[in-house]
Amino acid sequence: MKEAIKKQKEKLQSRPPVVVVLGHVDHGKSSILEAIKDLKITEKESGGITQHIGAYEIEHQGKKITFIDTPGHEAFSGMRMRGAKVADIAILVVAAEEGIKPQTKEAISHIKKSGLPMIVAINKIDKPEANPEKVKRELSQEDIPVESMGGKVPSVEVSAKTKQGIPELLEIILLVAEMEDLKGDVKKPGEGLVIEAYLDSKRGPTATLLLKDGFLKKGDIVGTRSTFGKVKILENFQGEQIDRALPSMPCIIIGLSKVPGAGEKFEVYSDTEAAQKYIEKKERKDEKREVFVIEEGKRVLNLILKADVQGSLEVIEDVLKNLPQEKVILRILESEVGDVQENDIKLAKPSLAKILAFRAKVSPAMLKLAQRENVKIMSFDVIYELAQGVRTLMEKSVIPEKIRTDLGKMKTLIIFLTERKRQIVGGKIIEGEIKKGTQIEVFRREELVGKGRLINLQKNKKDIEKAGKGEECGILYEGNVKIEEGDVLQIYETKSTRQSID
Repeated sequence: MKEAIKKQKEKLQSRPPVVVVLGHVDHGKSSILEAIKDLKITEKESGGITQHIGAYEIEHQGKKITFIDTPGHEAFSGMRMRGAKVADIAILVVAAEEGIKPQTKEAISHIKKSGLPMIVAINKIDKPEANPEKVKRELSQEDIPVESMGGKVPSVEVSAKTKQGIPELLEIILLVAEMEDLKGDVKKPGEGLVIEAYLDSKRGPTATLLLKDGFLKKGDIVGTRSTFGKVKILENFQGEQIDRALPSMPCIIIGLSKVPGAGEKFEVYSDTEAAQKYIEKKERKDEKREVFVIEEGKRVLNLILKADVQGSLEVIEDVLKNLPQEKVILRILESEVGDVQENDIKLAKPSLAKILAFRAKVSPAMLKLAQRENVKIMSFDVIYELAQGVRTLMEKSVIPEKIRTDLGKMKTLIIFLTERKRQIVGGKIIEGEIKKGTQIEVFRREELVGKGRLINLQKNKKDIEKAGKGEECGILYEGNVKIEEGDVLQIYETKSTRQSID
């Protein structure tokens, strides 16, 4: 019995805490990580906003901490949930000068649902307008009583800009981790979560994994619900080759047969057959596919999505799904990571689809081919700009509403010239005014007998733009019926107005 307990203790070892950083957009989550280890995350991202999830490892006082950086913009709710599920500790970042915002509340909800221990980081205290006490009061209203207000939630006032409070934040993380007594089995085959995945043009399918338990080494067979393969290259989060990865460690692997989905669980299998059986079992379970039904009278906008990484693709699909589709239906024909290829253009042409490339490369050759095939490729670096671009496409495809405005009436007094479909007639304006370039309805004894256009307007043999009530003038008429003396001409114009999709 003692021997069994000893062996179990040898297997279970303390592991670094996995920390998820949550909060409202632009409250300084990535900036805090920069301050911790000069990771320079933000400047690599478009518009200074983190666009996809990343895992980073740092060392403090000889102990390691793994951070998961999550996007703060409202579009990334699903990614934040995924981050919360894999973490051990949550840091809620709140800007000292802004306080609680919509995504702060959403982050609080995620943390509470996941049951994670929470640490509050009140950031930007270097700003003159910073009011950390107000933030603490607002947190109390959200049922997060911080220690300085008599509660149990640790809080630290920090400045990512000056690095004030950063060492204290790291110390509290290690203290909470010690209290949680985090352990990992270093002897069993590894398992964890796919944090991010993308198609590298030179190295093939590439996945960032976070090991929750067990170990992973080069040569292992790794499988997820959608793909499997032998680990040919194993790297740490900085891209340096390593021999093995242990619990709580973020790592990069090369060798999967295709790009896995972000958020998928992974396991190490004994052989490729075992991994293949797991995938086939999942595929049978997921065989039922959604039937795409188009209601009569609705327009359809076909799209092909290409993105740099799987996580971005997931968020884009979620954002597009939430666009109003009462008037125009969005249909995603293909959704893949990787560069825009010839096959994408071939698929887009017959279906009149638009190709949306989110931080995916479009080579000059592909641009030339798309131009030749009359296929539109739209490139974006920021997801909500992509959403706005799709919204504009949807509004353009809505059938414009035609608004008619009646201008005036003219009674026909004389016919000057008649030829095929054209006539020159004279008359008197009996109501309103008439203008050239407008439309005409011909009424005979109060019955509509035909329609036409007012091509030109003259008075005293001179061209004029318009004539008002009481004036006599001549018009050049073109239409499907011959005008007769005594006919009343209703002059009107129509204007098309672009419809909103809301």
